[in-house]
Amino acid sequence: MKTGLTGRLCRLAFVLACASVLSSCGISKAFLSNSPRYHAGVANPTGYAPEGTLEECVYRCSVEGPESRRMLVYLPKGYHDTETRYPVLYLLHGARGYETSWVKKGTLLQLTDSLFREGLAEPCIVVTPNMNQYKDDSDFDDSRYKDMFESVFEVDGAVESSFVEDVVGYVDSHFRTLARKESRAIAGLSIGGLQSMYISANNPASFDYVGLFSPMCGIIRKAGPHSSFYRDRREKQSVQFSEGNSPLLYNIYVGKGDVVYPQVRMYTRYMDRMGFPYDVYYTRGDHDWPNWKAYYIDLLQRLWRKEPVELAPIVIRK
Repeated sequence: MKTGLTGRLCRLAFVLACASVLSSCGISKAFLSNSPRYHAGVANPTGYAPEGTLEECVYRCSVEGPESRRMLVYLPKGYHDTETRYPVLYLLHGARGYETSWVKKGTLLQLTDSLFREGLAEPCIVVTPNMNQYKDDSDFDDSRYKDMFESVFEVDGAVESSFVEDVVGYVDSHFRTLARKESRAIAGLSIGGLQSMYISANNPASFDYVGLFSPMCGIIRKAGPHSSFYRDRREKQSVQFSEGNSPLLYNIYVGKGDVVYPQVRMYTRYMDRMGFPYDVYYTRGDHDWPNWKAYYIDLLQRLWRKEPVELAPIVIRK
């Protein structure tokens, strides 16, 4: 009886934590207004003219759900003037987000241009796909906004399981990439951090750089044909971090005021017990864009380096 009660309390605590995360991402606002929708042709509604090129791409899906999805691809300045091939960073949104979130809320274009212009980061292609779960074309409805708990509680592993084949495959076949593990990175915020954690674990030969920004480290699975994607993490990561196969960089970032901070602490203790190499950065701030933009700035400066770089402490600007 006591064990059952404890289990129920743990599950309740996790649900409440998820609710807090969603509220921090702004999801609770869905109760107060009609859900905004995303429409094609407004990939960059910010008014900022990037030094590089932002392209809106539609790719075919290999799993059940919508026949195709949309992603944004940022090409660095000079891409169209040379035959140079570039490494690629796949950057995932969080709950209540879609492919435009990093451009609209994360000022991705401004931050990336600045770091490239000042020589603080190696030029690369940055890809922001739509990582929400959708049932079919009607449910997808032109990359529709996901209400309230949909972003988390409908996770079924489908879009994640096809990520390398569909997203990476499309990018490698349509752009001049360095199509190899040591030239690929994946990072994401909140549930996008969780997706990055598992996509890299399920595909140990695909990504040499992993960034987890305020990651949710537990998941409420939705049963389905792809639910095994989120199982057996220890076994999958044992392969991912095996000798000669371990990522060149595995960075975890979280604010000490973040609702997922306790989850991240538990995850780092697990990583320590397993002997998996990683770096963790604890900062000020909470589960919000000022932190995630600062984490992106820090991560981008560390990618594609032959040797680790020493950077100034991360500063959170509200």
